[in-house]
Amino acid sequence: MIKIAVYGKGGIGKSTTTSNLSAALSQLGYKVMQIGCDPKADSTKNLTEGEQIPTVLDQIRDKGVENVCLEDIVFPGYGGILCVEAGGPTPGIGCAGRGIITAFEKLEELGAYERYQPDIILYDVLGDVVCGGFAMPIRGGYADHVLIVTSGEMMALYAASNIASAVQNFGKRGYARFSGVILNSRNVEKEKELVTKAVEEMGGELISVLPRDGAVQTAESQGKTVIEALPESPMAECYRQLAKKVLEVCAEDALLLRA
Repeated sequence: MIKIAVYGKGGIGKSTTTSNLSAALSQLGYKVMQIGCDPKADSTKNLTEGEQIPTVLDQIRDKGVENVCLEDIVFPGYGGILCVEAGGPTPGIGCAGRGIITAFEKLEELGAYERYQPDIILYDVLGDVVCGGFAMPIRGGYADHVLIVTSGEMMALYAASNIASAVQNFGKRGYARFSGVILNSRNVEKEKELVTKAVEEMGGELISVLPRDGAVQTAESQGKTVIEALPESPMAECYRQLAKKVLEVCAEDALLLRA
């Protein structure tokens, strides 16, 4: 099983990138599970025809922690992708990071991974903060690889640097490995050069450059990924190439970890 956490600053296009990556991987024949770890609970929306699925925390609140079953929190989406949203606390009450921990514990308690046996798990994690529950995929042993989505904008790169630093600190303890950066272009002047330099300073690798393309907005207006809505478009091919690169990088990491 390949377990990947995708981090990035809020609003950077992380969930769009993750869901299109999931869709592309499913087309390659892999059984994929995508777990949204943002209180907004919209990570998987474009895999489920634009509809937001019930979250783990909402189901626990509504049904009681002992009465929730896997069918209440795991939903099939495009290409058979298994969709989960951790959810968050009532606004202004409770800790969103703690909500992620609760959701992960519930999935484990119910034997989700044993029952569905996904080939690849993608955790879509808010990256503005890397404390507590938001760091859970890194330090809890849930993910083996971390990808960071960024643009050339200053705050996105600042967040990416913080995330990379956290991953490398946890990596010293045998947790997830920093496996690369995805540039989700915003057409910033000299954007690729800026990001390439920043990634070198982070000690990482720029594994993909995704262009800014109106196909993304066209697909999302239909509640779909580009892979589903516009499969013949150049942007869909970019996501398919990203999927192949991610598989290649994860395979290399696995070899390095065994060495």
